[in-house]
Amino acid sequence: MEVLYGVHPVEEALRAGRRRFDHVLVARERQDERLERLVALCRESGVRVRQEMREQLTQLAGTVAHQGVVAMVHPQELLAIEDLFTPHPAKAGAARLVLALDGVEDPQNLGALLRVADGAGVDGVVLTERRAAPLSPVAVKASAGAIEHLRIARVVNLVRALEELKQQNLWIVGLDERGTEDYDQFDLTGNCVVVLGREGAGLHDLVRRTCDHLLRIPMAGGVSSLNVSAAGAVVLYEAFRQRRNAAQGARPGQAAASKPRKQKGLGS
Repeated sequence: MEVLYGVHPVEEALRAGRRRFDHVLVARERQDERLERLVALCRESGVRVRQEMREQLTQLAGTVAHQGVVAMVHPQELLAIEDLFTPHPAKAGAARLVLALDGVEDPQNLGALLRVADGAGVDGVVLTERRAAPLSPVAVKASAGAIEHLRIARVVNLVRALEELKQQNLWIVGLDERGTEDYDQFDLTGNCVVVLGREGAGLHDLVRRTCDHLLRIPMAGGVSSLNVSAAGAVVLYEAFRQRRNAAQGARPGQAAASKPRKQKGLGS
């Protein structure tokens, strides 16, 4: 059994309907309209609700940031890479946009990236099993419940997974401060996988060499790069902007001047 805590994460898990709930605990001390709506949603979904003292919830959640709501749920079922070969049914016909994370270790960064991915219309997310943050209650809380709406696959070998996605006609686009192209000058309207690297260290060498294109975010200040979750937000929302403009029949700007072409020395 796993723990979910926080009003928004528990509410989104209930609405998504992909988690099996055992029961939900709410703090006796909290009485407000938002909590009442959550309790009503639990009852509509057939989930048991029980009141407990706030200290008991803190002990279960392992943090005081539970907002008076703790849910006991069965583990989320993750997908295999093959499950991302086909688009999400709700996005059939649209260009594919997949996010791959190369060893992001901070659960707050992971949660923030998953929240951005959901908002930017990402079709699926690829995570690595080793040396990466788990989908912990902290990550779920940081995602504000977005994790419940995403298709997430966890893989042992990211390079192999990226090669398999290439065979499904997706371009592999890595974000790297040593990249040769600015992210906003690149056409992100086609089928592509955006790859983000580790905090501080960036992409592993083998992952970098697997990418078809390497993009960079120009920096005007004294630091050379952004935090991975901030960088991910910049690039994924640029992709969202371009795709929305293309769907509306407008030119997506300089970034959409031409379709991406495979570069020698990057990828296969």
